[in-house]
Amino acid sequence: MAVSTRRLQKELTEMKTQGTPTGITLLSADDFQTWFLSIEVLGETVFQGEKFALKFRFDNQYPISSPAVQFVVDDQYQAPMHPHVYSNGHICASILGNEWSPVLSVIAVCVTLQSMLASCKKKERPPDNDRYVSHAPDNPKKVRP
Repeated sequence: MAVSTRRLQKELTEMKTQGTPTGITLLSADDFQTWFLSIEVLGETVFQGEKFALKFRFDNQYPISSPAVQFVVDDQYQAPMHPHVYSNGHICASILGNEWSPVLSVIAVCVTLQSMLASCKKKERPPDNDRYVSHAPDNPKKVRP
């Protein structure tokens, strides 16, 4: 069994037995390649009452390499209007790139993104949103800096 499979099995078991933090819900984890979770920002924020879905994609190197994480943009969900979130759902967050650590988990990423949204004071897109989205690949980890 691959290290990534063992690790994801452990994380999934913990979510199912211990539950998830308030405002975070496991939507689906049918395999060890793609998971969906929803996050809701609690308290009085610019995102009060809004719910967002996150798509996690794992490769065989997880947790050594970070998962590809993005907000779901479809008929049911939209990406939040945030200076670090592109309209295609891609997220600019250091923990998803050069500050990733194997000790981080799916839940840790969700809590970090929940906190990022909670601290937002003004709903707006990144200044280069249109240019970025027009050239971005589907997988945020495939973006060239």
